[in-house]
Amino acid sequence: MASQPETRTELTVTIRNRVSVYPKTLHPPKILNLSNLDRQCPNLMYLVLFYKSPSDHHANTNNSVFSSLQSGLEETLSFWYPAAGRLKLNPNDGKLNLWCNNEGAVLVEAVTQVKLSELGDLSQYNELFEKLVYKPVFNPNLSDMPLVVAQVTKFGCGGYSVGVGASHSLFDGPATFDFLSAWASNSEITKQKASHDQLQLTKPVHDRGPLLSVANNSLARMTKMRATAIDHLYQLIQQALGSDRNLGADQRLFGDRNPYVLKTFHLSDAMIKKLKMKILGEKKDGFSCSSFEAVAAHLWKARTKALGVDKEKMVCLQFSMDIRNKIQPSLPKGFAGNAFVLVSVTLTAGELERESNETIIEKIKQAKNCVNNDYVNAYMEALDGSESTVLPPLEELTMVSDWTRMPFHKVELLPGNAVYASPLVSPVPQVAYFMQNPIDFRGIDVRIGLPPQALDAFSHYFFMSMY
Repeated sequence: MASQPETRTELTVTIRNRVSVYPKTLHPPKILNLSNLDRQCPNLMYLVLFYKSPSDHHANTNNSVFSSLQSGLEETLSFWYPAAGRLKLNPNDGKLNLWCNNEGAVLVEAVTQVKLSELGDLSQYNELFEKLVYKPVFNPNLSDMPLVVAQVTKFGCGGYSVGVGASHSLFDGPATFDFLSAWASNSEITKQKASHDQLQLTKPVHDRGPLLSVANNSLARMTKMRATAIDHLYQLIQQALGSDRNLGADQRLFGDRNPYVLKTFHLSDAMIKKLKMKILGEKKDGFSCSSFEAVAAHLWKARTKALGVDKEKMVCLQFSMDIRNKIQPSLPKGFAGNAFVLVSVTLTAGELERESNETIIEKIKQAKNCVNNDYVNAYMEALDGSESTVLPPLEELTMVSDWTRMPFHKVELLPGNAVYASPLVSPVPQVAYFMQNPIDFRGIDVRIGLPPQALDAFSHYFFMSMY
């Protein structure tokens, strides 16, 4: 479990109301077949959005905020109806599918006397944030777990937080952003503030058929393409098994006994420009790179060095890649399932330290360019039949999830942008999230889980070697 070394204040949250929210328009029950990409992680993934006190006196009462969000969610579930369903195992093959049965989402109303300002820097994860989300208690049978839960908490200063949990089998990041945007658009408070030139929301497409067609394409099955990201994971685990580490007992690899510290490092627009200028100083003619590629390469080097990985060990950078426009035909606009695969680059730790940023970025580009129908098919084939498990926190593996195109702080569940949108602890706490900063929108907030003993070293290498 990730943790912060200090707690600034005691947060007492009182639950006042808990309701099941059903679609305003009910759909006939049906089974939605999931793809193997959906089945990787059925867990609820949590995000907390913080809002200042609404200026509108009507919106300033807790009841009006809660009722507005409740009615907006009812309307949203009419179109996003799988979110009101439940996961269900197919008795024939044991695979996870989604039962669209109108069981509903859960919405919780809560209050606290604490002021938002007392939580300190909202960009930094705080264990107190865990009290701002609703965590349902259910038996191991996933069919009892709601797929969307939300908690609306009013603070003593009049500000609010909206903590949202959504099953990763239901949505990936872009689909979660679209769902929350639709909910915000349907909320009465936001409607009162909406301008006439508000963008039309895209209608969600829930059918996973296009991805299932890719997986069932017999020609694609004949390809010799391999899912290198999954091959590399197996190689890393085998490397750890062959070392002096015991995967079953080593606290650095498994278990909650070794806490990670979640820390957010802000890279300003100016800092990213300086980093890219440094890289371009190594360039050949015509070389260019994106901010993601520059920061990912830089982070990989800094994390590996901070953890002191032996130079002869294989190290790996993996990052998620949206495949909506990477396969043919492209997934339909508004595709609301999981549409990401992991892409992977490997070197030895010694090579990573010696190589130029330009060389590392070229390898990242090459890995990205390999993502096509055959790669996606191989990836889903490799996942077929495998049970979802929590990946051991291997120090040789650096993982990145890019959220910079999903500005969650711009979701106006209450009038105005959120002060901050903070993801909570994920099943793989060492993943680095790249997020858009609410103030410096060209900058990047890097949220990463690190062992406490490596925090200072990482901060040093991450910032000092940038110049």
